[in-house]
Amino acid sequence: MYIVSGCLAGVKCKYNGGSTDDARVLSLIAGKDHILVCPEELGGFPTPRPPAELRDGRVYNDLGQDVTEGFIKGAEKTYALACERAAELGQPIEKAILKAKSPSCGCGLIYDGTFTHTVVPGDGVTAAYLKKKGIEVLTEEDL
Repeated sequence: MYIVSGCLAGVKCKYNGGSTDDARVLSLIAGKDHILVCPEELGGFPTPRPPAELRDGRVYNDLGQDVTEGFIKGAEKTYALACERAAELGQPIEKAILKAKSPSCGCGLIYDGTFTHTVVPGDGVTAAYLKKKGIEVLTEEDL
């Protein structure tokens, strides 16, 4: 079973209320068991919501508010829901395919917290959490 960022599969859950449908992701998950998630919505944030980025180990929105706790809550709920779904299916969680550069889902590269579209090495909160749980994490850019 795969964990998939909902925005990559057409769910309008991006910070701006849109989605980033990705044909590679849709093709990969076609016919495979998966769960679509938005860690930010699971963390209690509305859609749309102010953009957020990671800086110095914390997540801030572009209004300057520290929203780290909601991102942590979203990561924990993502993992819990995925574990429940995997148990229902009697399958292991094979991998997660998450949205590149996101403060939740980015894997390998994330925006640097300056809101200037500058990327730096690092993982989003959910990606890092899932990796700690032993789940392989990819982004749509890895496909």
